[in-house]
Amino acid sequence: MDKVIPDAAEAVADIPDGASLAVGGFGLCGIPETLIRALHEQGAGRLRLASNNCGVDGRGLGILLVAGRVARVTASYVGENKEFARQYLAGELEVELIPQGTLAERLRAGGAGIPAFYTTAGVGTQIAEGGLPWRYRSDGSVEVASPPKETRSFAGREHVLEQAITCDFALVHAARGDRHGNLVFHRSATNFNPLAAMAGRITVAEVEELVEPGELDPDQVHLPGVFVQRVVPLTPAQAADKPIERRTVSAPPARGRVGA
Repeated sequence: MDKVIPDAAEAVADIPDGASLAVGGFGLCGIPETLIRALHEQGAGRLRLASNNCGVDGRGLGILLVAGRVARVTASYVGENKEFARQYLAGELEVELIPQGTLAERLRAGGAGIPAFYTTAGVGTQIAEGGLPWRYRSDGSVEVASPPKETRSFAGREHVLEQAITCDFALVHAARGDRHGNLVFHRSATNFNPLAAMAGRITVAEVEELVEPGELDPDQVHLPGVFVQRVVPLTPAQAADKPIERRTVSAPPARGRVGA
C-alpha cells in the first residue's frame, strides 16, 4: 500500500520511447514540473501527450517539446508556445485540437471505463465532419487530417461520438497526498489533474506535502488512491517553484504631499 517513490527520477525511469502520457495542469498552474524535468533528463522520446496545453517556451511540457521528444499532442489550447506552433506548421508534430470540455470528459471517461460518449460540442464543424489538419508536410500541405466522426440525434439534437482517452502513464501535481495515493489539490491547481490521473494506467503524483495514512479527512480527498500508483514527495524548493505565465503588476498609487 505504500506508494512513495523517493525521487522523481526513479518514478519516471520506466517510461519508454513512444509512451502515451496524460499530464495535469492548465497553463503553468498545477503542472507536474518536477516530474516533467525528470522525464526530460531520462531521455524518453516520441512521446504522445494528452494535456490541456503544451506548456510555454522553457517551462512545463515546453521543455520536452523544444528537445524534440514529443511526437503527438492532444490538447484544447496551444496559444502560449511559439515552438509548438513552429513544429506543428513545419510538419514535425502531430496535433489533435479538441474542445476543452470534450478533452476533460474524454479523460474522465477513460478513467471511469466508459469507452465513448455523445456530446453536442463540435456538431456542424470539422470536429465532427473531419478535415482538421493533424499533421502538415514541410511544404505546408496536409499530410494527416482528422477523420469524420459518428453522429446521432437525441431528443431532436445532433450529437457527435467522442472516444475516451487512456494513456500508458499520467503525471500530476497535488498539494497534499498520503502514502496510499489519496490526493488533495489546491484551488485552481485542481484543473486537469484529477482527470489526467484517472486516465493513466500508471499514475505518478508529485505532492507538495506528504502525510501519513489517516491524516487526510476522507471528505476532503479529491482523488482516491485507487487511481494513483506512485507518489513523489517534493522538496520545499521544488514545491515553491510556481512560475506565472504573465505577471501583471499595477503601479503604486500616487502619494499626495502632506498638507497639500
